[in-house]
Amino acid sequence: MKLAVLSAQGKKAESITADDQVFGLKPHPAVVHQALLAQLANRRAGSASTKTRGEVRGSTAKLRRQKGIGRARLGSAGSPMLRHGGVAFGPRPRSFAQRLPKRMRRLAIRSVLSAKAADGSLQVVKKLGMEKPRTKDMIALLEKLGLDRSTLVVTEEPDRGVLVSARNLRKVKVLPASYLNVADILSYQNLLMTVGAVRKAEQLWGGERASRRRAPIPALEPAGRQAQPASRARRRRPTAAAAAAAAAAAPAAAAPAPAEDDSDA
Repeated sequence: MKLAVLSAQGKKAESITADDQVFGLKPHPAVVHQALLAQLANRRAGSASTKTRGEVRGSTAKLRRQKGIGRARLGSAGSPMLRHGGVAFGPRPRSFAQRLPKRMRRLAIRSVLSAKAADGSLQVVKKLGMEKPRTKDMIALLEKLGLDRSTLVVTEEPDRGVLVSARNLRKVKVLPASYLNVADILSYQNLLMTVGAVRKAEQLWGGERASRRRAPIPALEPAGRQAQPASRARRRRPTAAAAAAAAAAAPAAAAPAPAEDDSDA
């Protein structure tokens, strides 16, 4: 597909051909949703913790006798019913990590990039060219490009000049192309990429990486021949006892049966 390249003044300078597998793919909402949930879950620390009645500090003696005083039954001071007691079913430290297959992660990133390109939220500039880190220059560049809403700026490699120029802007974030992820792309309404960032994205998620299969496609067999199974069940090696029993039974089976005597006694 063709992507228009804008100059620093916001005018069209040229057009580049982008990989359709990265910027022209039909989005896959289910994979994008799963990738977003996995990324948000992996951000969780999972460090919330509470103490049970056996872990709180204090005596474990029974506070009052069981019967005869007309009051409710009560155990130790660590009971969850009492103030400063333990928590019955509180959170414990655990991991919220979710593992997503590599091909699904790549498909999710290609889907969100294609969605941005389809709805016109993706803009490509030839070069950002910050000679000196300055926030005013970044604001002027975004205004010339018509990006007045939240914007994710993507560079080919980490660029400190661009990062320092945009770090004081509340709705602008700068990332190198290799750090692109689903959550950041969906969190910002506009996506601004340099030409180098577009080529880096094609190198990371396009070409052979987008079409490669885990195993080669098997060749079709001729019509007259029956296809052999791809794998056969592994034969178990006979045990020593089974081998000895088979060896003992073999001579008996091989010996000829005695001929019957048809002569009259």
